[in-house]
Parts: sequence; structure tokens; C-alpha cells
Amino acid sequence: MKKSIATIFLFFTSVALFAQTGKYSNEFLSLGLGARGLAMSNTMCAITDDVTSAYWNPAGLSRMSKKYQLSLMHAEYFAGIAKYDYAGIAFKIDKKSTVAFSYIRFGVDNIMNTTELIDNQGNIDYDRISLFSAADNAFMLSYAHNFEKIEGLSLGGNVKIIRRTIGDFAGSWGFGLDFGLQYNRKGWQAGAMLRDATSTFNAWSYNLTPEMIATFEATGNEIPSNNLELTLPKLLLGGAKYVKFGKGFDATFALDLDCTFDGKRNTLIRSNFISIDPHFGMEFGFKNIIALRAGVGNLQQEVDFDGKTKTTLQINLGLGINIKNIVTIDYAFTDIGNVSIALYSHVFSLKVGLDTFKKKGSIK
Repeated sequence: MKKSIATIFLFFTSVALFAQTGKYSNEFLSLGLGARGLAMSNTMCAITDDVTSAYWNPAGLSRMSKKYQLSLMHAEYFAGIAKYDYAGIAFKIDKKSTVAFSYIRFGVDNIMNTTELIDNQGNIDYDRISLFSAADNAFMLSYAHNFEKIEGLSLGGNVKIIRRTIGDFAGSWGFGLDFGLQYNRKGWQAGAMLRDATSTFNAWSYNLTPEMIATFEATGNEIPSNNLELTLPKLLLGGAKYVKFGKGFDATFALDLDCTFDGKRNTLIRSNFISIDPHFGMEFGFKNIIALRAGVGNLQQEVDFDGKTKTTLQINLGLGINIKNIVTIDYAFTDIGNVSIALYSHVFSLKVGLDTFKKKGSIK
């Protein structure tokens, strides 16, 4: 057993030595998912408790209130140029174990390929223009386990496969693991998730025609070569408090810290070793029928035209409606990195939860 563990460790270490570290590699998996989480500025590590937990913190799957849950989301960014889609399904095996499968895609379609616009005689031929897509895909298989001997403690993990393509020109396959835990006790909630725990490796390969290589050389562009791209681990920490006001009113206040170890980033707390990005969210509900949400995140220090440094932030808002405790429609008034043409975006997501017929020993 010790020999097997040592072999696995040496494998990941040797691959890391020859991989190229990308500070923002696989960054599409950091955008957030589901309108509830986006409205609360991604403060979901400790409070997530549904099918979307596979993304936020797989340990939260064990707290699902339904035996089956399905969730869908579609969003468009940069004036509709980029499409962001998600589908997830979760199944509660018993009171202790839950499994889920998730699919995430972020892509730009119908990009014009003009590398062969000019023929061998130097003539422009628009019929030589073709279209292609640049898409990032993630497939995640998740499992969560609830420890009955330690009330409120649950653990979970993801096995994820990454497929990234740039038309027929380039593509990569990647593999990674995530681990998470949650602890809930008397309204206090805590969560931690180690994303890309063993580092996620993307193996890139390129398929360039001789014409494209000639174009690259003529325009002074670097010709890419096959390589490995490495995504370093990221530690997500969360804490929350759930309170009841009586007469059906309740509230949740959450604070998350995203900790990265790939060099200094433009976050509120930063150093050469670690950068910490705090974000805060809150949710006010009434009888599990309607919920109002808000969040503050994306805190950064920017330098204005006068050379003065100021701290900026992003405020998100949202609304959730639960229909007969079966269908939940969530809405978020949010933004992606504050760089889209429209300052804020409207995001909707749908969640459906179903129980099996009540039988002896079935989950309720």
C-alpha cells in the first residue's frame, strides 16, 4: 500500500515538473454556477445543499432534501458572444450517500477562420472562410457521504474530466480531483473545498496545416507545440450562520475566502505565497417559498487617472421562487468580471426535485 501511494505521488510530481503552470488555467470553472450562487457572490462553500453542490462543494450533496434533483442553467456573456451552460443531476442512494453527474460548457461559436482567405495566387476568396468554435467542457462525477456518528459532518469529492477545443486546430484533455467537507451545528455552518487537489493536467495537442504554419511564420506569430498545462490547487473556505425570525422568516449570512497559491493576484489580501479573495452573501427567505439574495464580491484595488489607489467592489442581487417544493426558479442580476458590454447580466437557473413514492425505508 505504501509503495502504491509513493508511486502515485512520484507520478504527479514528475508530471508537474514538465508542465507549464497557468495562473488562469481552466478559469471557466471559477465563474460560478446557478443563479442562487451568483446572486450571493459565490458564497456557497458552507451553505450549498442541492445538486449544484457538485460544483460549489461536493460534501453539500449529502444535505439534499430530495432523492432526485435536476438543475439547468443557460447564460450569455459579452453581448451574447459567449454561451455558458450547465446541466446536473443528483441521486440520493440512502441517508448516507449521494452521487451526482454534472456537465459545464463555456464556449464561443461561429468564429470565422480567415487563415486561408488568400489563395496561392494572392487573391482574396471569401468562400475560403470557415467557421469554428472555441469551447471549454467539464464532466464531473461526484460522491458525498454523511457521517451519522459525527452529527453534521459530511465529506465529498469530484472526479472531473476537462475537454477544451479550438476548432480542429487544437485540443486538450485534462483530469483532476476535488475534495470538500462541511460541518453544520445549531445554525452554524462551515465548509472547505480543495479544488484541483492533485493539480489538474491538460495535455494540449495541435493540428496545424502547412498553410496555417506558413501564415503564422509570415505574420511573426509563434507556432505552438504540444505541451502540458497545469492548474494548481485552490483552497475555498466558507462560514455561515442560519437564523429564524419566527412566523416563517429566516436568513443566512455567509462569508467565503478563495485562497490561491500561484503568485500574487489583484485581490484584497495578497502576497507572493498566497492571495485571498473574500466575498460576502446573504439570503432572506419566507416559508421556503420566496427568497431575496444579495452579495458583495470582486473586491480589487484599482489605480485611477490621478494615480490614486481605490478599492472597488461588485454588488449582485437575486430572487428565488419555490413552487410546491418541487420546482425552484432562481434569478441573478450579476456581472462577469465587470468587462461585458452591458454592465450587468440577467441569469436564470432551474432546479427540479423529486421524491420516490413513500415506502418503508425510503428517503423522505
